[in-house]
Amino acid sequence: MPQRHPRPRPGHAPVRPASAPKDPTETLRGILELTPAAPDPVTGQVRFTGTTPRQTHGRVFGGQVLAQALAAASRTVPAARSAHSLHGYFIRPGDALQPITFTVETLRDGRSFSVRRVLASQNEKAILALTCSFQEPAGSALDHQVAMPEGVPRPEDLPTTADVLGAINHPVAQEWAWSRPFDIRHVTPAIYVEPAAETENRNMVWMKTFTPLADDPALHLAALTYASDYTLLEPILRQHGVAWIQPGMSVASLDHAMWFHRPARVDQWLLYVQDSPSAQGARGLGTGAVFTEDGTLVATVAQEGMIRLPEGAAARRARARGAGGLEVLASKGA
Repeated sequence: MPQRHPRPRPGHAPVRPASAPKDPTETLRGILELTPAAPDPVTGQVRFTGTTPRQTHGRVFGGQVLAQALAAASRTVPAARSAHSLHGYFIRPGDALQPITFTVETLRDGRSFSVRRVLASQNEKAILALTCSFQEPAGSALDHQVAMPEGVPRPEDLPTTADVLGAINHPVAQEWAWSRPFDIRHVTPAIYVEPAAETENRNMVWMKTFTPLADDPALHLAALTYASDYTLLEPILRQHGVAWIQPGMSVASLDHAMWFHRPARVDQWLLYVQDSPSAQGARGLGTGAVFTEDGTLVATVAQEGMIRLPEGAAARRARARGAGGLEVLASKGA
């Protein structure tokens, strides 16, 4: 039986604060507008600089640095070549107050494919290593895909993140409710502050930007990369009856991989279907498939995350002091 979403009571609907951005998606546009920098003085490799928008916590969102790294690589390949895959490792947390340097290394430019390696760094220390591949348009006699799940509620019938978090007087909740550049709507009740009523190995969200983006395929791929990091570890938490505010919990992305199968626009609704095949040794694997409204599979995603939960006496101490809470959301990124 489908779980019902709690709705704001009459007269208790969240009110957008005056300080909230009128167009949260404008933040995303700014994030992806990288500034060319002087080439590497030793290797001559191309470099760009990116920044992080003002936020309530000190870490750079993993999806942001992935998207910026892909955007940097995209600016070094012929316009006709589109990214078809990326593989990234998060090396250390990024400082949201410091600019990020993206150094792009050309590994190969062939007749049909180009491969780039991007190192994102702050203060000469690496925070992300990304390899991505680009391909010329090509036809194929082979074409198949998995089917989109049936009977999924329409996004218009689901609560927004603002409906869920907007009335909570906490800076992280307010940031997630009003400032994230994507409209994200959970198909089953979100687990931000309460665990799932029924444990299951699946998490689904509808997502799109609040306002349209320019007709630039590379921009839409980078934006999709950004959004793909939001909820990919949630099927792990949902399966174990854990909410994001679990006392004492620590969460961090370890790596991220994506395969772009077909074109998509992120300013139109996309269904992100997520599962978890395994969790063990303080690590969990999340996998995802991204579909357009008409059921076209546009991307496949995989990420391993570090998820640590206190045990025994440590768990009791965490509950007593309220450790974890909404700050866990901030540690994963907004």
